Amino acid sequence: MADFNPQIQNQTENQPQSSIQSQASAKPAQGFIGNLKAKWQARVEANKAKSIIAKEQNSSQLSKEISSTLIENLPKNSSGESDYTKISITDKKKIIEAEKIFQQGIATIRDLIAPSSMEVTFNHLLVDGLFTESFFVYTYPRYIETNWLSPVVNFDVTLDMAQFIYPISSDRIMKILRGQVARFQSSIRMARDKGQVRDPALETALEDAEQLRTDLQRGEEKFFQFGLYFTVYHHDLKNLEKITKQLESLLGGKLVLTRRSDLRMEHGFNSTLPIASDELEVNHNMNTSPLSSTFPFISADLTSNEGILYGLNRHNDSLIIFDRFSLENANAVVFAKSGAGKSYGVKLEILRSLMTGTDVIVIDPENEYEALAQTVGGSYLKVSLNSDRRINPFDLPRPLDDDELRPGDLLRSAIIDLTGLMKLMFGNLTASEEALIDKALLDTYATKGITMETPDPAAFEAPTMDDFYNVLSAMDGATEMAQRIQKYTTGTFAGLFNKSTNVTLDNGLVVFSIRDLEDSLRPIAMYIILNYIWNRVRSTLKRRILVIDEAWTMMQHEDSAKFLFGLVKRARKYYLGVTTITQDVEDFISSSYGKPIVSNSSIQLLLKQSPSIIDSLAKVFNLTEGEKYMLLNSGVGQGLFFAGLKHVAIQIIASYSEDKIITTNPKQLLFQQEQQAKIR
Repeated sequence: MADFNPQIQNQTENQPQSSIQSQASAKPAQGFIGNLKAKWQARVEANKAKSIIAKEQNSSQLSKEISSTLIENLPKNSSGESDYTKISITDKKKIIEAEKIFQQGIATIRDLIAPSSMEVTFNHLLVDGLFTESFFVYTYPRYIETNWLSPVVNFDVTLDMAQFIYPISSDRIMKILRGQVARFQSSIRMARDKGQVRDPALETALEDAEQLRTDLQRGEEKFFQFGLYFTVYHHDLKNLEKITKQLESLLGGKLVLTRRSDLRMEHGFNSTLPIASDELEVNHNMNTSPLSSTFPFISADLTSNEGILYGLNRHNDSLIIFDRFSLENANAVVFAKSGAGKSYGVKLEILRSLMTGTDVIVIDPENEYEALAQTVGGSYLKVSLNSDRRINPFDLPRPLDDDELRPGDLLRSAIIDLTGLMKLMFGNLTASEEALIDKALLDTYATKGITMETPDPAAFEAPTMDDFYNVLSAMDGATEMAQRIQKYTTGTFAGLFNKSTNVTLDNGLVVFSIRDLEDSLRPIAMYIILNYIWNRVRSTLKRRILVIDEAWTMMQHEDSAKFLFGLVKRARKYYLGVTTITQDVEDFISSSYGKPIVSNSSIQLLLKQSPSIIDSLAKVFNLTEGEKYMLLNSGVGQGLFFAGLKHVAIQIIASYSEDKIITTNPKQLLFQQEQQAKIR
């Protein structure tokens, strides 16, 4: 207790000698009268102690006053300051004593971090209501694999681990080993002379000693003494015993044997504190190779200095901070069943990416991103037959300044994309029909002065679907296709795809909502929107993320799936990261372009899955049985996060303010609406 409260120590030291002697000479009295005398003596001693404490307090106050008075009354030097050289020895002692008493009353760092109470027993400690037990490793196996400490590092308990490494001079060890080798050889020779059966353990020890001598002599190895200690914490003593048995079993399975530091619990606790004090001193001889197996503490870790927070690492509760643009490509796929939290996780990534200056474009099929767009001041564009938002599929991109393009390259690329769009609108086309469409598209652009010889076709006004219909109607053999395209120019779907573009991507967050579109128009609309986004991305190089929610709708059609795969494959060149989200994993993976999209995405997020799809998913991602079990039994926002060659178990977390912005839980949304109604 002297370390925690120095005043008590001073009080004992300053106690009168007669009082100490009387306590030392006091003997327990016998009988009733003796008990009364003992009680009376205890009361007298208590009153003396109170009197001493009061005197100390008065002395402390008096010492402060004396110190202040002495310093104020010191002679002044030429500059008007107190001259400490003229103070007497007696006054110096008084000042030092007053300063000492004053310092004892100041709270130090040790006072702030010290526990309020500490109970020491033979097999555990109780520190501020927290039970602790300490262990030390006393033996190791002859062979042990690298990274054997990884299960301990990832053990899901509150645990402190300390390593103490003491280098030993090679000269000293060589002398000891020389004597050991001589003894081993002598023992083997004596056993052979007596006709005894050879001892394999003795021969193995001799081989190890000789090998270590050779390695030390060559400088390939160094010799150390190594101490490894653990301290486990828990609020409940029974659970602490259970945890310690699990830890001992975990290490015992690797033949690393531990013992609890009974009767030395305080020493074990101090040895694992970050003060570099080895009070247990239970060390084991080790050379460089086995010692290196304890370094580094390899753990499933995805924390970097740059990027955004994706969630918590469920292996060791560390943070998953990552920059998707630091990988070979910035593409991502998100697979989960409905209600598993896939949109929640993606919206959280969008919100945090916007804070780093990244532009985000979203194709929203269910109006899930409207609240997010309104909160951050983004653009929310509803694409429907009744909306005034239009995108012209015949728009051409502007080339980048450093692109070396020949005349006709941009036009040729646009015609290839438009041919895929026509296949999506018309269905299957014959070879002759495809040739007619190719010629019609060239003639359509020619009506605006755009040909294969035009250096910069984007400088001209782009044609529209109406111009394409007029050209197609005048061509021989294209009457039937013109009638089928008429539905999009003057028929039921008129006004959606046959007008000039009146949207921009200049805002930080742009959301295209296609919820109000008919099901037959959704794949076409997504194709046109993606093509428009791709043209704008190729025109201006900037860090962007494109989020395609419910991407399985595009995978149902060959041409739209092929376009999406081409977009994912080429996005890296234009600093674009494509995030593909789907809940129909089977439809996505079964497509011939599904697996290539996954293989071209450096980031994969797998949340809770259904049992019917888990086997197919395991083949694509090479999941272990444990990982399959984890995905089947994960909660909302829990799953596996793949980034390059690493993957960890993730728990997506959001702050209270972030949760209010991005949640799509109907119960929470209804509660928020009720609260807003009450405020109004």
